[in-house]
Amino acid sequence: MKSIDQLLRPNIKALKPYSSARDEFSGEEAIFLDANENPFNPPYNRYPDPYQRKLKEQIARIKNIPSDYIFLGNGSDEAIDIAYRAFCEPGIDNVVAIDPTYGMYLVAADINNIETRKVKLTEDFELKVDAILDATDENTKLLFICSPNNPTGNSFKAEDIITIIENFEGIVVLDEAYIDFVPEKSFIPKLKKYTNLIILQTFSKAWGMAGIRLGMAFASPEIIRIFNKIKYPYNVNILTQKTALDLLQNEDDMAQWVKEIIEAKSIMKDKLKEYSFIHKIYPSDANYLLVKTDNAKGIYNYLVEQGVVIRDRSSVALCEGCLRITIGSTEENNGLYTGLDKYSKTINC
Repeated sequence: MKSIDQLLRPNIKALKPYSSARDEFSGEEAIFLDANENPFNPPYNRYPDPYQRKLKEQIARIKNIPSDYIFLGNGSDEAIDIAYRAFCEPGIDNVVAIDPTYGMYLVAADINNIETRKVKLTEDFELKVDAILDATDENTKLLFICSPNNPTGNSFKAEDIITIIENFEGIVVLDEAYIDFVPEKSFIPKLKKYTNLIILQTFSKAWGMAGIRLGMAFASPEIIRIFNKIKYPYNVNILTQKTALDLLQNEDDMAQWVKEIIEAKSIMKDKLKEYSFIHKIYPSDANYLLVKTDNAKGIYNYLVEQGVVIRDRSSVALCEGCLRITIGSTEENNGLYTGLDKYSKTINC
């Protein structure tokens, strides 16, 4: 692969980042008269730690990775956007992404004026490794893989991902948003070997913190320093940092939530098999199921009328006729089954 320095945009390489008051001094038990803060209404009158040091220490312990391998952002979308701004020259460079997958990779590319080359998965939603590598050229700086993939739900074969990492000259961005449901499949232990790898994870799924907007990127310290150079000075607010720190003390709660979601997914899978209008339930390593039906839009609209909202994915590549159903609470899942039971009666009348 090319070195990070070779891949970096020249203007980013030359960038002198903004130096905030909390960059120049960090610590506690001090009289802070350096940042033009209001002396009243503590602790919210103070700017947050721009590098989220305490929070990263906790994450480092849980993920078993040094804290200088961690970037925290306003959702994973911030890390995605920074990757474009760090490595992709607008109007010149391109990225490669699988299809179907998480839509923000394409949106962020469009915002940054970067060409996206989409490579369809196989009919079984597996990677076409050779086609993905063939889609790259000397101006391909980023390659996006989401595993477990959204909306298909399946994890990709580790050997396929490794082949891509080892044969692509740019940066591979591996989005592991749903990895807490299959933690043994994470590539975090491989980060020290692969310096061209960025791993995205989130607190929105297994940790139940979608509302606080906290995303993680794991990469070599060199890449993390670049991300910190580009990000806005106080990108993660004090409320988000405090809430995350409090919730990270309850790892057992998260493990129990994951266990219950996986059990409920198994129950849902069995229940969905009972409906004649559902023709296929795809394997899933995430907290949702993708199902193929004979009338995706009709079922979606009917359930909305019943107060149950799922996701119609029938317009997505390779997902014709498909609905994506998130695993909810027992009460929510029962509401889904009630709605599907009523729909079943309408088509069997």
